[in-house]
Amino acid sequence: MTSSDSSMTSPERLASLLQASGRGDKSAMAELYRHASPKLFSLLLRILKREDLAEEVLQEGFLSIWRHAGEYDWKKGAPFTWMISIMRHRAIDQLRRGRRETTGESDVSAESVSEGAGPWENLLQSLSAEGLKKCLEELSGDQRGAILSAYYEGLTHEELASRLAKPLGTIKTWIRRGLAGLKECLER
Repeated sequence: MTSSDSSMTSPERLASLLQASGRGDKSAMAELYRHASPKLFSLLLRILKREDLAEEVLQEGFLSIWRHAGEYDWKKGAPFTWMISIMRHRAIDQLRRGRRETTGESDVSAESVSEGAGPWENLLQSLSAEGLKKCLEELSGDQRGAILSAYYEGLTHEELASRLAKPLGTIKTWIRRGLAGLKECLER
């Protein structure tokens, strides 16, 4: 990757493209799609296990990104993380729909996705995110566990509170402080 390629996909550049897309700039959205879609498609393919579904969810996800780009806030998280979240939620919705609608060989459930190396581990590897792994290790066990369960398993705060038998406020605090710690670590 040349230095000009890396500057094109830097968090600052992605945030700039999201802001321009939020103002209705179609060329910014096209550029954002060119830079982000390969990695997002790879993530979706790992979750959904079917190329046709991954393509469909990628398109739906980018429509959602287009509609909500104006709501993106750099202070709340990195742009790629924001886009991953949108895609992951759409993929989980697709799995849930598929579980209700499909029978036989293409019946993929959220449980089968979490067996073995899951999307979180694969994403970390594919993005060469050694820094993120190191930062995750710096978090307390409670914060790290809550964040990974929320993002990797798709659990809501309420589901985490129930699973861990902890108050909802505690779970929210762990996740909020953990994400703040990750952001601080990654900015170093």
